[in-house]
Amino acid sequence: MRVAITTLGCKINQFESAAMHELLGESGYELVPFHQEAEVYVINSCTVTAKSDAECRKLVRRARRKNPASRIVVTGCYAQVDPETLAAMPEVDLVMGNGEKKGIVELLAAAEPERVQVADISSGEGATPLRLASHAEHARAFLRIQNGCDAFCSYCIVPYARGRSRSVPFDETLEGVRIFAQEGFREVVLTGIHLGAFGLDLTPRRTLLELLELMESEVIVPRLRLGSLEPGEITDQLISFLSRSRIVCDHLHIPLQSGDDGVLASMKRRYTAAFFRERIVRLTEELPDIFMGVDVIAGFPGESDDDFGRTLSLLQGLPVAALHVFPFSPRPGTPAANLPAQIPGAVVKERVRSLLKLSREKREAFHRRFVGRELETLLLHPRGDGALEGLTRNYIPVSVEGWGGGGAGDLLTVRIERAEPERCHGRVIAHKES
Repeated sequence: MRVAITTLGCKINQFESAAMHELLGESGYELVPFHQEAEVYVINSCTVTAKSDAECRKLVRRARRKNPASRIVVTGCYAQVDPETLAAMPEVDLVMGNGEKKGIVELLAAAEPERVQVADISSGEGATPLRLASHAEHARAFLRIQNGCDAFCSYCIVPYARGRSRSVPFDETLEGVRIFAQEGFREVVLTGIHLGAFGLDLTPRRTLLELLELMESEVIVPRLRLGSLEPGEITDQLISFLSRSRIVCDHLHIPLQSGDDGVLASMKRRYTAAFFRERIVRLTEELPDIFMGVDVIAGFPGESDDDFGRTLSLLQGLPVAALHVFPFSPRPGTPAANLPAQIPGAVVKERVRSLLKLSREKREAFHRRFVGRELETLLLHPRGDGALEGLTRNYIPVSVEGWGGGGAGDLLTVRIERAEPERCHGRVIAHKES
């Protein structure tokens, strides 16, 4: 039986789609692209905005047109928070919550399962590790060690879709990384909805820093990369550890969302612009080559031109390498959706353009800093132009030339010869290890 999966939304959703892909493949299903005809279509939905919900419904109708006799399954965050709307669509055969994804094989095999399979995710206890080798380009692997969020920012539906923060047990997390290392992966990326909350719900209470320090002492893998961390979680102790670490990559993703304190308060973010600036400056003092990507929302309700100007000014003056820009879109069910002074769409688009322009300038400037430098680069896969795609420790994509040795997973020393906004180009100087 042919199954097609498509994914909307965040990296966690992408990872979970890859996990379902593996489960279905191991059970004998033939996995095909979503645009092809299949007997089963799975839409792994996002519900961050009303637009995301509409896109999911559009994909449902598209799948039904592709094969009127197909079985259509909707899972993910939209399915979790609004299963009734999806179940009311005549095209939808099965609605599965986020917690039910791991049982997709059994649900598809059931003769007549309940049409809606959505448990109360807020009552979930603990989390299970999600190992995603197939998503790893045979060089990088992803391990989800935390799920859910307790922050309840005013614009965000995630706590309702993912439940409260839950951590994978400490020993199971370590074992997941060890398994990837034994399978030959050179880099493991630790992921979570709120990664910095890892361990805080465990008994005894643990922390992400404790986990990193233990992995450092064992040198389980050559490279360990972190997902997103909140500004308040970037403590002096963590910065000190990162500055001396041999395995944790010089790369952090840090959400700012706004550079105006009034907007931050309305968002229910727990820091000020001054605090954010101080943390970024402190990081770059200790790790001068670090790549920092920053999330920012344009057009939050009540954001005046002056408020936006403070955000733009803050980002212009900070040594960040890239911006992840999101236009505000009201999500029904969140407090921000009902705030007064919603910003006109044309204004939001103009602010997004300004931020994207700044991001491109900052990324290119960051890349140019390394021309002439020699950087450790992990080979990922061949490029269409005959070169190889690589990734440095500080998150620079590199088109690698001059290497006729192995392939994905090789760690090389590459001299950067040319920089562009999206990538650098370099030549192999040495083979560090295979």
